[in-house]
Amino acid sequence: MSAEAEIRVVYVEDDERLARLTTQYLQSHHVEVHLVTRGDQVVPEVLRVRPDVVLLDLMLPGVDGLDVCRQLRSRTDVPIIMVTARTEEADRVLGLEGGADDYVPKPFQSRELLARIRAQARRARGESGPRPERIVVGNLVIDATTMQVSVAGEPISLTTSEFALLHALAQRAGRVLGREQLLQLLHGSPDEAFDRSIDVVVSRLRHKIEDDPRSPRMLKTIRGAGYMLTPGDA
Repeated sequence: MSAEAEIRVVYVEDDERLARLTTQYLQSHHVEVHLVTRGDQVVPEVLRVRPDVVLLDLMLPGVDGLDVCRQLRSRTDVPIIMVTARTEEADRVLGLEGGADDYVPKPFQSRELLARIRAQARRARGESGPRPERIVVGNLVIDATTMQVSVAGEPISLTTSEFALLHALAQRAGRVLGREQLLQLLHGSPDEAFDRSIDVVVSRLRHKIEDDPRSPRMLKTIRGAGYMLTPGDA
């Protein structure tokens, strides 16, 4: 996806001035913005617009942003970027556990927000760059072209962050990858995220690909080192 390609975004923000300024900036960079100011209006708008990315504030009238995130994730795999003034790590982890793909604290730089929107849109469209079309690890099959994943022949639904993490591990199956290395692979810089975000996405992945998430056979934790994807035979 080129920088000039138009991206469609549903932007959920009740601060009128911030919403206006951010919308103007995004529109000037070929982003089509659909603004929503209440939490209880988000799901219908997302289902109507079918955006490439959702920008979601946490503190909203109507329905809280965390509840909105969970509602969206039960209906769609659209990338969700949480944009909020709540900067405690616990709030970030709650958002990621609810299904968010990324987290941008306020105040933010408009240019950074745009870069994150473009990155999520690229992943969702399968345009993150050259990569093998199909990776097989045990009974896990990853099709990088269509972003489809199956376990023992059964398709599973992943968010863009879950797919990106699984794909990074699958490309290096049998190798231990530390959190910092994974953050760098997913975000470009370990400074752009925080360690526990990896743990949260790993937990979500295990619930989707493992028979018993509490005793994983494929996505293993290597104590003190990181994570490793294996065929699951051992």
